[in-house]
Order: sequence, then structure tokens, then C-alpha cells
Amino acid sequence: MSSSEAAAGDVGGEPPKKHSKQSKGKETRITKDSASVEDRLTLLEDILSKVGERFNRPEVNIKPWEPLLVDLKEGNERVKWKDREPYAFWKGNPWVAGTRQDLLKCNVSNGREWNARLFTQNWESEIRNGFKGSNLADQCLYRYKIYIEGRAWSVSEKYILACNSPTLLVTSMYQDFFTRGLMPGHHYWPIRPDHKCPSIKFAVDWGNKHQKEAQAIGKAGSGFIQEEVKMDYVYDYMLHLLTEYAKLLRYKPTVPEKATELCSESMACAAEGLVKTFMMDSRAKWVHDSEPCTLPPPFDPKELKEISKRKDEAIKQVERWERKA
Repeated sequence: MSSSEAAAGDVGGEPPKKHSKQSKGKETRITKDSASVEDRLTLLEDILSKVGERFNRPEVNIKPWEPLLVDLKEGNERVKWKDREPYAFWKGNPWVAGTRQDLLKCNVSNGREWNARLFTQNWESEIRNGFKGSNLADQCLYRYKIYIEGRAWSVSEKYILACNSPTLLVTSMYQDFFTRGLMPGHHYWPIRPDHKCPSIKFAVDWGNKHQKEAQAIGKAGSGFIQEEVKMDYVYDYMLHLLTEYAKLLRYKPTVPEKATELCSESMACAAEGLVKTFMMDSRAKWVHDSEPCTLPPPFDPKELKEISKRKDEAIKQVERWERKA
């Protein structure tokens, strides 16, 4: 393996950061009558902060989403899928969750070949070395990429999916805001969390034997990220989230007398380094001449049941193939 291959990695680790008041791993159900206004605003703050932090992370040198999408697309074109290393790749911080530490057992060791190439991400070292080993645009060198949650969902998911390599997604307890739109067997390959190593080995063996189908999964996942998770749609989502959330308020918001108005200049001028650079790079450069996308009506119970059934059947089909192997 070349040094460039070993250096390429997704940002699976979670560097130290300030947590919002609401734990991202805690499931909270809010209705008009079940929580105070303060509780609802705290949850809204948490939701929006989690959406926002996923598209601009200067503390680990992750560019704003739009220019990064361009870089990832160019990175995809550097090495054709058939010429990539025929293994499953993961690089991240294993110490944030037991399930990640368990994943490391799937590395090549004791004569066992699980078709996985796993690396620990040391963020302190990366910061000292100028992030030379964590450039996301250089990560598409393996035929398969592994996604596994950390403390809860990980910011690495969309970067991994964007790589044109089938994502081997270890079944997660948590949902990111866009992941409900992903279909197992179409956008990604499901990996059993209690059977990681054999499941990963089977997925890689299957993909190497069925290369046309494997490439289709990789392209579907990458296409979903490139087309459905554009910043325009993310902003539309945030607008609809705020609008729907406002319907839960039991009072009419007013501007306090001593409130200070914030503008882009007042926010950017106080920032320094990459924080300021990325803030300026991600600012809106024009006003849209069209309305935001229309929020579709919610699924009815029958539709939700059908979608859930399709997902469950796709996962069970993979498990049946594994048992027969």
C-alpha cells in the first residue's frame, strides 16, 4: 500500500467540540402540550446546530459543502472503481464508541482476512501536520467504504457515500436528517452490527464477483449525496423545519428592546483563520429568484409501513445470502 493510500481517510472521528444543551443521542418527541417553550427552543437549537455543523467544520479543515462536493467529484475521477484497492476502507476515531473499537477486530490480524483495511485517525497529529492525511478529496482509493456510527450518527456518512464506492453501512441506531431517504441494497450495502467481520468479508467478496451491481450501488449512493443533499435543498429543509416548528409555539415572538442585530459582517469580522475563510466561502452570493421547494405531505401509515417493509426485506435478503455463503 502506498503512503498516499494509507493517508486517505474519511472524517470518522469526532474531535473535541462544544455540545449543545440537548444530547444528540437522546430521542425526544415534542408536541404542543408535552414540553415547555424553553424545551422546544432548546431542541430546535440542537437540530439546527447539528444540521449546520455537518456542512462546515474548520476545526478539522473540512471545507464548506459546495466547494467540497466539487473536490469529491474530482477525486472520484482520479482512480476508476476497477483500479481501486479491492477492500473495505475505514479511517476514524475508534475511541468514541465501543462499536468502533469492535470494528477494529476486522483488520488483518492473526492470519484472518476479513477484506477490511482499517486505520485510526489521530486528530492531534493531523492538526500538527496541517491535515495532510485527512483530505477528503483523496479518500476514494478503495472499492468499498465502511460507515459506522460514533457517539451517535457521524459526520462522516455523507463524505463516505459521496465516493462512488459502495458504502458498507453498519446498521445504526441513529438517523441523520437525510438518511431516511436511503434504501439498503440500492444506495448502500447493510452490515450486521453484531456480525461485522464476516458481514464485511461477504460484502467485499460479493462485490468483487458482481462488479456491475457493486458499481451501481456506489453510484446510487454518490448520486444521492451529489443531487439530493445540495446546499439549496439543505437551506430549504432548514426553512421548512423552522416554519413547522414555529407552529408549536404558544406565543408570538417579539424582538427584545435591547437586542443587537447581527449581520454577516459582524459575524465574520470577529472570526480568524479557517473559521473566517470558510465562513466567507460559504456565504450566499446571490438571492434566489425562485421559491423554496414545496414541502410534500407526510406519508400516511400505509405508505410508511410499505417503505419500512421494503427496507426490512432488502436487509433480510442480504442476510440470507450471507447465511448461504
